[in-house]
Amino acid sequence: MADTVLYEVTDGLATITINRPDAMNAMNTEAKVALRDAVQAAAADPAVRAVLLTATGRAFCVGQDLKEHIASLAADRETGSGETMSTVREHYNPIVRALTEMPKPVVAGVNGVAAGAGAGFAFAADYRVVADTAAFNTSFAGVALTADSGVSWTLPRLVGQSRAADLLLFPRSVSAQEAFDLGIANKLVPADDLAAEAAAVARTLAAGPTLAYAALKESLAYGAGHTLGETLEKEDELQARAGASEDHAIAVQAFIAKEKPKYLGR
Repeated sequence: MADTVLYEVTDGLATITINRPDAMNAMNTEAKVALRDAVQAAAADPAVRAVLLTATGRAFCVGQDLKEHIASLAADRETGSGETMSTVREHYNPIVRALTEMPKPVVAGVNGVAAGAGAGFAFAADYRVVADTAAFNTSFAGVALTADSGVSWTLPRLVGQSRAADLLLFPRSVSAQEAFDLGIANKLVPADDLAAEAAAVARTLAAGPTLAYAALKESLAYGAGHTLGETLEKEDELQARAGASEDHAIAVQAFIAKEKPKYLGR
């Protein structure tokens, strides 16, 4: 992976770190390609049982690198190509799909401001550990753009349709405490403890029943857009799959023996 995104796998945990601290981890093309490739690699690697997405410096990710964006728009005007906005299809969409659809849990360790696509990446995670100095901002309408990076899908599921409309139509800085109160942040921690706390959550999930977590992700996504009857049928299907896993047998045996289960992730 490029230096703009760091990638490491240890004991079943893939740690993906956005690494453009001098640019507040803004997404230039190099960083977008590297992040897309890292997230897709983690999704496809059977040795990875959980993912931690975090960043270096004082920001999580402020979204699109506007300096590169302005230059690209100028080039579009000269050529009439309109290639600038293809980044949504080529980069942001694959990143968010991989985060939300991979059959393993994703933790976002939000160390600082998450804006625009950066907020979208955080919203796409299954669990968000947020530093008390962090903030969120949808940003899109502030630069005359609509939502991308899945925000119009993820944000209403976190805060409800009405609050999502407010945050999108009137973009503003949402403090870490407000994000926690709204349900965006799952866990709020002192900034100095963010790295350790986020890693601890992610390591716990990496050592857990991976197939059960995958089924829970699938069930939650399915239930959000289907009827109760359809969701009950999906739960039946997924429960049969989870019940046939080695991890379920291990859990039952450990329960009977009054021991802590040691899951294999299969």
